[in-house]
Amino acid sequence: MTGGNATYVYGVIAGSRRRARRGRGLPGTGPVRLVELDGDLVAAVADAPLKLYGEDPLARKLSDLEWVSRAAVAHESVLESFVDAKAVVPMKLFTLFTSEERAIGHLRAERSRIAATARRVANHQEWGVRVALRALPAARAAAPARAPGRQSESGTQFLSRKKADRDVATELAARAGETVDALFDRLTARASVSTRRPANELQGGGGRLLLDAAFLVQRSRAKSFGSAVAREARTLGRSGYAVTMNGPWPPYSFVDPGAPAPRTVDPGAPAPRPVDPGTPAPRTGEK
Repeated sequence: MTGGNATYVYGVIAGSRRRARRGRGLPGTGPVRLVELDGDLVAAVADAPLKLYGEDPLARKLSDLEWVSRAAVAHESVLESFVDAKAVVPMKLFTLFTSEERAIGHLRAERSRIAATARRVANHQEWGVRVALRALPAARAAAPARAPGRQSESGTQFLSRKKADRDVATELAARAGETVDALFDRLTARASVSTRRPANELQGGGGRLLLDAAFLVQRSRAKSFGSAVAREARTLGRSGYAVTMNGPWPPYSFVDPGAPAPRTVDPGAPAPRPVDPGTPAPRTGEK
């Protein structure tokens, strides 16, 4: 079956009756529209042609990582157009139903769980913070300055400088865990909820990634949170760390992973989940 449309669900929005901001949804899908659920909850949905998003065509597309990446960017772009709404409850990428009636029926059946999640994240935004280790600049800054008039360094001086680089790098690495743990605790105190993501063997920010965290922050405290991160970045930067912040995002990292379960165009088959918007940031396109 390749004719007709499935219904794609981007997420559930609380406190927004306005139309979705114009922009591209997933490749080949129709315009985003808002469908009322109950109370102040609406679902952001779109028609998804079965010739592209049926079970078999979608399964073939999932091996195309470039296409999946574009789809993820589009999915998040739609959700981010509602970032100023009271609350946004994102659905997983490729949440599909056989019809709008089935989609709305399922969401209404899950209303109590969705509403509880919406209340929990209401008037909050997600901000991501990363810390990477940049040992070499700090090591060079700590190395003895070359004497005036000296055009080159001897072999002994070269080896001494390289040893200084290694010593500073070793010292930074030894205390890096304590440093980022303390930073995470300080920023957590300014947020409602926080979470850390595995950073083992990741590269980012020009050095080894030490911290990749998400913070759920009240909108009214977003400015002070950003100022605190900026101060931390200046302080830690002098010691060889690179601190970056991205956002604001919908609360991708803080929605209930069990609500609601996505369904494919075949109600009896499990949903494909190559990309999970509930996984903590960094998001696909950083701000």
